[in-house]
Amino acid sequence: MSGSTTMGVKTILHPVTDLEKAKAVYAALLGVSPQADAPYYVGFEAEGQQIGLVPPSGHQGMTSPVAYWHVTDINAKLDEVTAAGASVKDHVRDVGGGRLVATFTDPDGNVLGLIQDPVSA
Repeated sequence: MSGSTTMGVKTILHPVTDLEKAKAVYAALLGVSPQADAPYYVGFEAEGQQIGLVPPSGHQGMTSPVAYWHVTDINAKLDEVTAAGASVKDHVRDVGGGRLVATFTDPDGNVLGLIQDPVSA
Protein backbone atom coordinates (compact mmCIF):
# COMPACT_ATOMS: atom_id res chain seq x y z
CA MET A 1 0.00 0.00 0.00
CA SER A 2 1.16 3.50 -0.80
CA GLY A 3 -0.07 5.04 2.43
CA SER A 4 -2.23 7.62 0.66
CA THR A 5 -4.95 8.61 3.06
CA THR A 6 -8.70 8.88 3.08
CA MET A 7 -10.66 11.31 5.18
CA GLY A 8 -13.72 9.08 5.24
CA VAL A 9 -17.00 9.12 3.37
CA LYS A 10 -18.22 12.71 3.38
CA THR A 11 -20.27 12.82 0.18
CA ILE A 12 -23.11 10.57 -0.94
CA LEU A 13 -24.92 11.11 -4.24
CA HIS A 14 -28.41 9.70 -4.71
CA PRO A 15 -30.04 9.22 -8.10
CA VAL A 16 -33.61 10.54 -8.09
CA THR A 17 -36.40 10.47 -10.68
CA ASP A 18 -38.19 13.62 -9.49
CA LEU A 19 -35.79 16.25 -8.22
CA GLU A 20 -38.47 18.51 -6.70
CA LYS A 21 -40.17 15.72 -4.74
CA ALA A 22 -36.84 14.31 -3.56
CA LYS A 23 -35.62 17.78 -2.54
CA ALA A 24 -38.61 18.16 -0.19
CA VAL A 25 -38.03 14.74 1.40
CA TYR A 26 -34.29 15.27 1.93
CA ALA A 27 -34.85 18.80 3.30
CA ALA A 28 -37.29 17.33 5.84
CA LEU A 29 -34.91 14.48 6.68
CA LEU A 30 -31.84 16.68 7.11
CA GLY A 31 -33.59 19.73 8.58
CA VAL A 32 -31.77 22.11 6.23
CA SER A 33 -32.38 23.82 2.90
CA PRO A 34 -30.19 22.87 -0.05
CA GLN A 35 -26.95 24.80 -0.48
CA ALA A 36 -26.88 24.04 -4.20
CA ASP A 37 -30.10 23.96 -6.20
CA ALA A 38 -29.85 23.48 -9.95
CA PRO A 39 -31.76 21.38 -12.50
CA TYR A 40 -28.82 18.94 -12.69
CA TYR A 41 -27.92 18.71 -8.97
CA VAL A 42 -29.33 19.57 -5.55
CA GLY A 43 -26.84 19.49 -2.68
CA PHE A 44 -27.27 19.62 1.07
CA GLU A 45 -24.69 19.92 3.81
CA ALA A 46 -25.60 18.43 7.17
CA GLU A 47 -23.31 17.55 10.05
CA GLY A 48 -20.19 17.71 7.87
CA GLN A 49 -21.62 15.49 5.13
CA GLN A 50 -22.61 16.47 1.63
CA ILE A 51 -25.77 14.80 0.36
CA GLY A 52 -26.43 15.24 -3.36
CA LEU A 53 -29.48 14.49 -5.48
CA VAL A 54 -28.86 13.73 -9.15
CA PRO A 55 -31.69 13.48 -11.71
CA PRO A 56 -31.65 10.86 -14.51
CA SER A 57 -29.96 13.23 -16.96
CA GLY A 58 -27.16 13.80 -14.42
CA HIS A 59 -24.02 11.95 -13.45
CA GLN A 60 -23.49 9.13 -15.94
CA GLY A 61 -26.82 7.37 -15.43
CA MET A 62 -26.47 6.51 -11.75
CA THR A 63 -28.69 3.61 -10.69
CA SER A 64 -27.88 3.51 -6.97
CA PRO A 65 -26.38 5.81 -4.33
CA VAL A 66 -22.62 6.29 -4.53
CA ALA A 67 -20.50 6.98 -1.44
CA TYR A 68 -17.51 9.22 -2.15
CA TRP A 69 -14.36 8.82 -0.06
CA HIS A 70 -12.46 12.08 0.33
CA VAL A 71 -8.75 11.69 -0.34
CA THR A 72 -5.64 13.85 -0.41
CA ASP A 73 -4.25 12.33 -3.64
CA ILE A 74 -6.95 10.99 -5.95
CA ASN A 75 -4.56 9.59 -8.56
CA ALA A 76 -2.49 7.70 -5.99
CA LYS A 77 -5.63 6.28 -4.34
CA LEU A 78 -7.14 5.26 -7.69
CA ASP A 79 -3.86 3.52 -8.59
CA GLU A 80 -3.85 1.82 -5.18
CA VAL A 81 -7.40 0.45 -5.41
CA THR A 82 -6.99 -0.70 -9.03
CA ALA A 83 -3.77 -2.50 -8.12
CA ALA A 84 -5.79 -4.26 -5.42
CA GLY A 85 -8.43 -5.44 -7.93
CA ALA A 86 -10.85 -2.54 -8.48
CA SER A 87 -11.83 -1.39 -11.98
CA VAL A 88 -12.01 2.26 -13.01
CA LYS A 89 -15.54 3.31 -13.96
CA ASP A 90 -15.07 7.06 -14.49
CA HIS A 91 -11.54 8.46 -14.73
CA VAL A 92 -10.43 11.48 -12.71
CA ARG A 93 -12.09 14.68 -13.88
CA ASP A 94 -12.51 18.23 -12.59
CA VAL A 95 -16.14 18.98 -11.76
CA GLY A 96 -15.51 22.66 -11.09
CA GLY A 97 -13.37 24.80 -8.87
CA GLY A 98 -10.54 22.28 -8.86
CA ARG A 99 -12.61 19.51 -7.23
CA LEU A 100 -11.55 16.18 -8.72
CA VAL A 101 -13.78 13.09 -8.77
CA ALA A 102 -13.49 9.53 -10.03
CA THR A 103 -15.44 6.31 -9.58
CA PHE A 104 -14.43 2.67 -9.55
CA THR A 105 -16.07 -0.69 -8.98
CA ASP A 106 -15.08 -3.27 -6.43
CA PRO A 107 -14.84 -6.97 -7.45
CA ASP A 108 -18.62 -7.35 -6.90
CA GLY A 109 -19.54 -4.41 -9.12
CA ASN A 110 -20.35 -1.95 -6.32
CA VAL A 111 -19.61 1.62 -7.42
CA LEU A 112 -17.45 3.69 -5.07
CA GLY A 113 -16.27 7.26 -5.53
CA LEU A 114 -13.23 9.35 -4.72
CA ILE A 115 -13.11 13.13 -4.24
CA GLN A 116 -10.08 15.38 -3.91
CA ASP A 117 -10.82 18.96 -3.00
CA PRO A 118 -8.44 21.72 -4.07
CA VAL A 119 -5.72 22.60 -1.61
CA SER A 120 -6.41 25.92 0.12
CA ALA A 121 -3.64 28.45 -0.28
